[in-house]
Amino acid sequence: MTPLDFARQARWRVAAFLAVAAALNYADRAAMSAVLAAVRTEFAVSDVQLGLLGSLFLWSYALGSPLAGSLADRFSRTKIVFGSLAAWSAVTALMGLASGFPMLLALRFSLGVAECLFLPAAVALIADYHPASTRARAMSFITIGINCGMVVGGGFTGYMAEHHGWRSGFWILGVGGIILAWVGTRMMPPALKPVGSETGAKAKRGSFVAAIKYLARAPSYYALLLESMLSGFGMWVFFTWLPLYFRDTYHMTLAGAGFAGTFMLQVAVMLGIFVGGIISDRVAGHAPQRRMMLYGIFYLAAAPFLLLFLGRPEFPVVAVGIAAFSFLRGLGQANDNPTQCEVVPSQFRATGIGIMNCVSTAAGGCGVLVVGFLKGTLGLEAIFAAISGIFLVAGTVLLIGYRYFMPRDIVRAQAMEQPVLG
Repeated sequence: MTPLDFARQARWRVAAFLAVAAALNYADRAAMSAVLAAVRTEFAVSDVQLGLLGSLFLWSYALGSPLAGSLADRFSRTKIVFGSLAAWSAVTALMGLASGFPMLLALRFSLGVAECLFLPAAVALIADYHPASTRARAMSFITIGINCGMVVGGGFTGYMAEHHGWRSGFWILGVGGIILAWVGTRMMPPALKPVGSETGAKAKRGSFVAAIKYLARAPSYYALLLESMLSGFGMWVFFTWLPLYFRDTYHMTLAGAGFAGTFMLQVAVMLGIFVGGIISDRVAGHAPQRRMMLYGIFYLAAAPFLLLFLGRPEFPVVAVGIAAFSFLRGLGQANDNPTQCEVVPSQFRATGIGIMNCVSTAAGGCGVLVVGFLKGTLGLEAIFAAISGIFLVAGTVLLIGYRYFMPRDIVRAQAMEQPVLG
């Protein structure tokens, strides 16, 4: 095997491992949504308090994300990935031992702090070792892992709650993550030479202040931030409340509601991301600004399908509408991190991703809590339909960024990288 062949294989092995870790990351955070009904019964809490379980996690995740991105731009991204994996898995296992609702809230807060370290470091690692010609496909591994994890977290913990109590799923997921971290440290391939480095020297990592100054002068990044805030608000409302909606509306079991509430969303979106990554690399291979164009177009196409909730349709109609929305959203989402990597140079990428995670999860936390207040008066059908308007606005913002700002920001990012990597 030539050194080039080894490097290519190692890069894809890294992407595959990070996909598995990302799946566990999102399985652990999604697990709570599938057992909300059981938690409500055991601890005798209100809908607002249930919403707080989701919001507190998202807010702690948001608070820690900018620092997490900065750490990944300054220190070993591989060590941060493994440290985060072990820490959030330990917290997940402890959730199965929660003796009361305040303890559960504290552990949800801790889960956000531990998990926020993972994604900026993982995405930056992919960008380091995959050129633009394969970057969207490589990053789709992580995104597919994320969505697969949502299905596992919802379906598995719902099933375990139905047959062995709601705590059992958290114990298994937590111990499984600790084992994965231990195995991963021994199986990860050695560090590769970052893409674009001809000398093999490591790129100089940027400080948090320097990253903020750079990002503040990148209008395309503002468009991505606004899209992250809008889609984060809408999707975390969906992720958190859809299983409970299925249980209350269609009288499903905990396992059935947890599985249905994640499966229809995530399987369709995984297929969309897989196809979208191929489309993105082919359409944008020699015109990287087109990634944002594709992002916006697919979001606009996805938005109208959520209006189906207004008619209180039968379950098969809801299933088809959610699947269509999720597939088109996945086609767009495949361009998310690759677009950011086009307008942000490598030394600031993790910080940029961390800030995007911050605004997305902070908005999502607000949305989850607001729905806890509005659920009784508006109903979840009207709230889910309103998410359609949110995605229409997000798609429009992305197309504006593509039309007016992205080409200039790409040139600026490439000029910034040349003195560092050249």
